[in-house]
Amino acid sequence: MTALLSIRDLTVRYRREGVEVTALKGISLDVEAGERLAIIGESGSGKSTLALAVAGLLAEAAEVGGSIEWQKPRSSHSVTASHFQPLGGRDIGFVFQDPSFSLDPVMPVGKQIAEVARTHLNLTWREAYAKAKTLLGRVRLPDSEAALRAYPHQLSGGQKQRVAIAAAIAAAPKLLIADEATSALDTIVQAEIVSLIRGLVNEDGLTLAFISHDIALAATLAERIAVLRHGELVELGDTDQILNAPRHAYTRMLLDAHLGLDAKPLLDRQGASA
Repeated sequence: MTALLSIRDLTVRYRREGVEVTALKGISLDVEAGERLAIIGESGSGKSTLALAVAGLLAEAAEVGGSIEWQKPRSSHSVTASHFQPLGGRDIGFVFQDPSFSLDPVMPVGKQIAEVARTHLNLTWREAYAKAKTLLGRVRLPDSEAALRAYPHQLSGGQKQRVAIAAAIAAAPKLLIADEATSALDTIVQAEIVSLIRGLVNEDGLTLAFISHDIALAATLAERIAVLRHGELVELGDTDQILNAPRHAYTRMLLDAHLGLDAKPLLDRQGASA
């Protein structure tokens, strides 16, 4: 496999009220083209900071060191303490935990998706709207024609997340980042969204970075798992190895947290409901 992203010695610091907080501490990680990678850890582990750094979405106040090299001829960028060049949505699609973060409340969702496609793919508005309708069907929203005209407040949480996913893939990105994209949903809708993401990734040949605090959920989707704790990468390996022979005590703790629960999600990586 070929590395799509090469992250080397990535450090991210914030200064709050005169106190320096280090969110990431020298992370080095390759993301292979076409793979499904889960990045897991508890709150404060740095996993979302890593996702935002890759996507070029860190706050301006962040002090960044190290490098992120995007292995694609037309889009390479590096991160240093003084320079960050974001990819602007063309090569990376980003799905947030709360779709309200990325959806405009006063614009029909069809127009929002069409705008992404029109901007990045140089489509006419007619072509962009046709693509938006197709995408709403692909994310399994009933009556995609009516959904084009809907506003975010008219949709359920699961429906809004489907719209956010459609917008994230509208420009045909190479990498899709889902940052806790299912954690605000109930169990049934969560399984549906995971199944949807898996299908889209397979159909479009996307590389996936799935950010989650839930190792069981991550295991249903990922081929490799990276475990973060306190801003450090403490373990990285194939999903089967992480589940069956974890090397780090923290990884074992995350697995032990699921003792006494239904272990099927840890064992069946193809079993999310459609």
